[in-house]
Amino acid sequence: MSVGIFDSGLGGLTVWDAVTRRLPDLAITYYGDNAHAPYGVRTADDIHTLTRNAVYGMWDGGCDLVVLACNTASAAALRRMQEAGVPQGKRVLGVFVPLIEALTERGWGDNSPPREVAVSQVALFATPATVASRAFQRELAFRAIGVDVEAQACGGLVDAIEEGDMILAEALVQSHVDALRRKMPHPQAAILGCTHYPLVAEAFRTALGDNVTVFSQADIVAESLADYLARRPGMARGGTGRMLTTGDPKRVSTRATQFLRRPVTFEAA
Repeated sequence: MSVGIFDSGLGGLTVWDAVTRRLPDLAITYYGDNAHAPYGVRTADDIHTLTRNAVYGMWDGGCDLVVLACNTASAAALRRMQEAGVPQGKRVLGVFVPLIEALTERGWGDNSPPREVAVSQVALFATPATVASRAFQRELAFRAIGVDVEAQACGGLVDAIEEGDMILAEALVQSHVDALRRKMPHPQAAILGCTHYPLVAEAFRTALGDNVTVFSQADIVAESLADYLARRPGMARGGTGRMLTTGDPKRVSTRATQFLRRPVTFEAA
């Protein structure tokens, strides 16, 4: 059975790329819902419906474990899906918790009470839907106290990245960083709370400056997944990986190849 990685579009490829490098023998099915991207401007109910339909399709297709490599889907759909119950033997995981564990320097599965951590001023850059959900702040509160989070909704950034307009994307990054600094002049750390954003991570680092530690999700999630599967080897047995999209496979393949700088070929979901 392959492990599934789901995203609203191309952003989850940053996670897919990191996972394939960390776990080269793992069969992975990637599912990009490009026909409905971006999710970040949709309602919570709409995001939940789209995510649920995609994940159930992946489960039916042989993925026992699906990772929501999409912060918007993790924020708006993950808890509702888990609370509603998932089929026996199936799992769905999000990308917030590994990131927060890295930020708060907690080990995998550390369920001790929240405590003070070294970082007290955190900038969160995310989609409007993720910011509105306050899911990051909620999950952080389970693990740390005394952390001030200032969130900046990065409208337009995912669209620019999906369209391959990196000049516009970099200009938007500078604009959103400037807006964040008007609210929090001296952040100690910055969270790139969308899996599209590692594609412009250098623009964020340049705009924020050397004194701000930038946390990007791809490598963190890949390491966390490797740990998870080591504890549950039955969820990564055999299978064949596929690259699926609800969009135009040719166009998505071209964009994916440009972003990752290695050939990537999608087929219709």
